[in-house]
Amino acid sequence: KSREKTYFKGKSDFVGKLIPERVWSGLWDRILQQEIVFVILDPHGGKMSGRLEGELPFPHRNGSLFNVQYVLKWSKEEEGPSKMEWLRDLYEVMGPHVSQNPRSAYINYRDLDLGINLEEKGGYEEAKVWGYRYFKGNFMRLAAVKGRFDPSNLFRNEQSIPPLLLTRKSESLSRGCNSHFRRKSVVLGSTEMVLEIIIQVLYFINLFF
Repeated sequence: KSREKTYFKGKSDFVGKLIPERVWSGLWDRILQQEIVFVILDPHGGKMSGRLEGELPFPHRNGSLFNVQYVLKWSKEEEGPSKMEWLRDLYEVMGPHVSQNPRSAYINYRDLDLGINLEEKGGYEEAKVWGYRYFKGNFMRLAAVKGRFDPSNLFRNEQSIPPLLLTRKSESLSRGCNSHFRRKSVVLGSTEMVLEIIIQVLYFINLFF
């Protein structure tokens, strides 16, 4: 027996300061307009704040009170445009109350509203639009790892990390952007390779689930 299709759209934010009660009340009123909608709050702090922003690819640590995820579901394909418009409107309403410059996002949803690779293999400059939202200052280093271990961009999707092919000089500059990550060698280590492989596997999992 075939199962009924379910469609969904997800967007996300990171919050660094308390959101006024009136904003939550307005959000609740909007939620009641839809049949199936989720607003998920993931608290940060504690162990999440125990590492520096640049220690691991996930950068949203100190300064983030919580992550908020907006998820809307529907069952009829023709409802898609109106449902996604509703969610985008909600996202705009929350804009003044969440992180800025960049307005950070949780990578696990691959929010294509933030931008996509326009060409088959994509490019670093266009990917910065969403890359810095997901990874902040770690994005350039992750792209450099990609450039070393997958320079032809074999493993890719609409928002995958593109390869950044660095010269020795520019590679040194990229390391200097974050003193915590300075290296004596221009060769990126096996740890970075493992992290990149994990990230790419997660991207491909999202294609099917």
